[in-house]
Amino acid sequence: MIIRYSHGDPIDTGALVTAFDKHDLSEFPFKGQWENGGFRFSFPMAPQDILYGLGESPRGINKRGWVYESYCSDDPFHTETKQSLYAAHNFILLSGSQTFGLFIDFPARIRWDLGYTRQDVAEITIDGADFDIYLIQGDDPRAVIRAFRAAIGKSYVPPRWAFGYQQSRWSYHNAAAVDEVIARYDRAGIPLDCVYLDIDYMERYKDFTVDENAFPDFARYVREKRAQGIHLIPIIDAGVKKEEGYDVYEEGRENGYFCKKADGSDFEGGVWPGICGFPDFLDPAVREWFGAKYQRLLDLGIDGFWNDMNEPAIFYSADGIEAALEEAAALKGKNLDLSGFFHLKDTFAGLSNAQSDYSSIYHNIGGKPVNHQRVHNLYGASMTKAAGEYFEKTCGKGKILMFSRASYIGAHRSAGIWFGDNHSWWSHILLNLKMLPGANMCGFLYCGADLGGFNENATRDLVLRFLALGVFTPLMRNHSALGTRDQEGYRFEHPEDFRDVIQVRYRLIPYLYASFIKASENDDLLFRPLSLDYPDDPIARECETQLMLGDECMIAPVYEQNVSGRTVYLPEDMTFVKLSGERTETQALTKGLHYIKVALNEVPLFIRKGKTIPLCKPAMRTSELKWDDTVPLI
Repeated sequence: MIIRYSHGDPIDTGALVTAFDKHDLSEFPFKGQWENGGFRFSFPMAPQDILYGLGESPRGINKRGWVYESYCSDDPFHTETKQSLYAAHNFILLSGSQTFGLFIDFPARIRWDLGYTRQDVAEITIDGADFDIYLIQGDDPRAVIRAFRAAIGKSYVPPRWAFGYQQSRWSYHNAAAVDEVIARYDRAGIPLDCVYLDIDYMERYKDFTVDENAFPDFARYVREKRAQGIHLIPIIDAGVKKEEGYDVYEEGRENGYFCKKADGSDFEGGVWPGICGFPDFLDPAVREWFGAKYQRLLDLGIDGFWNDMNEPAIFYSADGIEAALEEAAALKGKNLDLSGFFHLKDTFAGLSNAQSDYSSIYHNIGGKPVNHQRVHNLYGASMTKAAGEYFEKTCGKGKILMFSRASYIGAHRSAGIWFGDNHSWWSHILLNLKMLPGANMCGFLYCGADLGGFNENATRDLVLRFLALGVFTPLMRNHSALGTRDQEGYRFEHPEDFRDVIQVRYRLIPYLYASFIKASENDDLLFRPLSLDYPDDPIARECETQLMLGDECMIAPVYEQNVSGRTVYLPEDMTFVKLSGERTETQALTKGLHYIKVALNEVPLFIRKGKTIPLCKPAMRTSELKWDDTVPLI
């Protein structure tokens, strides 16, 4: 049962597809109070209670003990100290002394104190007076999740080839660089389906353009790659470069499609191209206009995109940098003491994603100006919605690959997500694992992290262990940043180890795709905490390094450096499977703790008692797989 408690005049976020009758907030069962224009409420937690949810967020599967914020943030340092990342997924699920879910449909800031101030109390603060709170009740946690997922609508399903291995880097600057990637993967016998084009494929970072010097006759080039079985996936950023004669910018300015300031002039902020206009994606007319621009690349043969920088990320505003430069000029020639130096430093460090800039932006919603801070968490989701609406109208469902960095619940019907600019840290293997069930709970089934880590220099063993987890995530993409060590599989010694791991992915694709479709159709999870399947098992309830996959499997990646394996807990008798290339090794194990040895070129998997999964023969492309020619594993 779902009950909607409403207050004020909530903005229609598009998060739900099912309408529910309104109940007045005075009927809300949890104690609350108003302060500073916002609403704060709390509920008690028993020692055995677990809190799940919040989608893409830092820390563990169990969210207890920390403070989280729903506020889409461009922050590449995903440490335990952070409270928010790129998404706002306002769903939590309590399991233990009682079972219920809460979804707060509110597109501005929410603070979730989940046992941080008081370990036995969850206190949630909504920064505004116009919101809906949905209380979801059910017999067990999975029933609550299914009820919520049914209310928010079916998850996006990508084309089947999007389950193939994908290689990215900031940046493959020209056609020759892309050709080298494909050729060297092919020579190493490592399967590959996609190569990504980061910001440098564009003409001076202008959306929906291609640098003809770097990629001459791009349409022909895309056709050639498709003939090789390779899909090219270009990036699209939220900011539109301010440049006279650039038609996308000119149309946006002339039609009033860019976000405004209070005086009605266009808000201008700097990103990769310098000063940009920011399309007002919350306006349906702007979404229709911007979505249609993707056709330019579709016409060139492109069939996949990733939307980026859409929190929105703002390096500086035109007003902000002018003020900072004036401040610096005023300090010229002065003897800066400790406070003076740090004031100057903070003046420039604070330019990016400044709250004062966000507060100066206005959107057109229903013909009325609305301050950006009231709808901040909808911006990236609305950009994705613009593309998704256009693709569905012109191409049909499931034809185009689309995923985004920023997101809000509801965008899961149009696209997947990736977990942003992570690091080549061993801890981020586990962070990837821990985000998966929360993202699934919020409808985002097509998801994954930058395998090997985006920032910093990766080691060979880290990339292999990261890939061994990525074998199971729907989005399996290796991505790294400018200036970091190259981490394509063929770059390292013994590239055959990378071939062995990635071939396992291709053997599993028919099973993974079928499980994905089943989870989407049944409003279920692809990845689950062990506690949802074994609620009475105290070890399973606290396990945060293993996940259930589909109805048949459990995964337990190796996540530490310089180890030959790991300890794993089996909540029931299972078959331990090691997959490597076309090789399969099985061992029956009994319930309990086991130390398993896993070589760097092996992928561990555990099959539940009485279950089996299909495996096919690996191939270099998903298009070459014999989907119906599978053999059962054990």
